[in-house]
Amino acid sequence: MARSARWKWLVGLALGVTVALALVIIVRFTQRLPSGPVLIVWDREACAECHMHVGEPRFAAQLQTKDGAVWNFDDPGCLLHYLATRKPDVHAMYFRHLREDRWLSRGVVGFIAVEATSMGYNLGVVESGAPGALSFDAAQALIEARPQRGAE
Repeated sequence: MARSARWKWLVGLALGVTVALALVIIVRFTQRLPSGPVLIVWDREACAECHMHVGEPRFAAQLQTKDGAVWNFDDPGCLLHYLATRKPDVHAMYFRHLREDRWLSRGVVGFIAVEATSMGYNLGVVESGAPGALSFDAAQALIEARPQRGAE
């Protein structure tokens, strides 16, 4: 290869790498993470853990990761199990209130025993100060200690 052709090739390569790097930086730093719960299309989206449809709003939960992924769950226990087994890099977590049409963030949730939930974890979400409510950490420990389906 002639000297001038090699030079043009190297300049072209450097320019291409620079443009690609600039695009990666622009996309990475202009992408904003959600500042609250992302809308769930009920009965259309699958639970990230058990793959059932997320259809019962009072038991729904949502995990947002620092890489921008949003994962929906049909049972608060599914989200807690997902955390224990996959250990994602968490940006935020939201849980639907058991009795009210609103979301609660991880910092203010409490968990109470209920008769039945979608996947049988039997935890409903209320505010952390509610009578008899388990803390987030206590609920997480309860789910982690629970025998998993298929285990003997």
